[in-house]
Amino acid sequence: MTLPPPGSVVAPVARVGVEAPLGVFDSGLGGLTVVRALRERLPHENIIYLGDNARVPYGTRSPETIIRYALSCARELSERGVKALVVACNTVSAVALDRLRAELDLPVTGVIVPGARAATRAAGEGTVGVLGTLGTISSGAYTRAVASFSSRTEVLGQAAPLLVALAEEGWTEGEVPRLVVRKYLSAFFAPEEAEGFGLPRSAKVGCVVLGCTHFPLFRELIEHEIRELGGRGIPVVDSAQQTALEFEEFLITRGLCALRTEPGTLQLLVTDKPKSFESVASRFLGSSVPAVEQVDLKPC
Repeated sequence: MTLPPPGSVVAPVARVGVEAPLGVFDSGLGGLTVVRALRERLPHENIIYLGDNARVPYGTRSPETIIRYALSCARELSERGVKALVVACNTVSAVALDRLRAELDLPVTGVIVPGARAATRAAGEGTVGVLGTLGTISSGAYTRAVASFSSRTEVLGQAAPLLVALAEEGWTEGEVPRLVVRKYLSAFFAPEEAEGFGLPRSAKVGCVVLGCTHFPLFRELIEHEIRELGGRGIPVVDSAQQTALEFEEFLITRGLCALRTEPGTLQLLVTDKPKSFESVASRFLGSSVPAVEQVDLKPC
């Protein structure tokens, strides 16, 4: 039997109807970029999103703590009757998917394998560059996922923690985020020689993966700085978009798509400061935000 790559959608027999909602969770706001992509591809699906902002960030936590937090989020959504679960967090996708699948009788997918699959194609014979949190990069999850598709493709990771804070503060344009983005992207290019100051630099990678769900907010800036550094564009892979694409295909194949014709609903849950979350969530969703409900998660 051929096993699926780590992080692929694993589907037990569904015990809920096709009209049941999809469950999505992340440590805070970033997973809303995945919700946005899902709503674009699956406009008739109801979605319940849980942002565990009381315990953000996950990226600096130990694997044991991340697993514990992820289980409490997943069980909250499972108890609300979701038909499938999307882990919209690269950090959780890197360390906790197997445990979630062992504990839950639901199809579960993360964001790493879809991004890695698309990146392997986009990089061609080149190296895959990954921007992510420290937890995601240090886990080696993208290296393992890419290796499951191509044993010859190398991965070069670059932790970019400041981009998470800038995204949540709304600093996605201007000189400060530009300089931060350039600093991180420089790891994907050859060193700048003194006599060649300001000239294009040779790229070490064939594509760049946005390995954190906050980073799509910087996509245009990242693409611009790649052109500035290298003198040409390099493919940028949005793992949120790829996750939505593959999850749509999964629902269609399994006959789990909602049959309603009206637009699906969105319910937002957080573990702390719902008003604060509501005030910035529209930047991630690209649309108006419904009322946000605060919930208390059961400890695991």
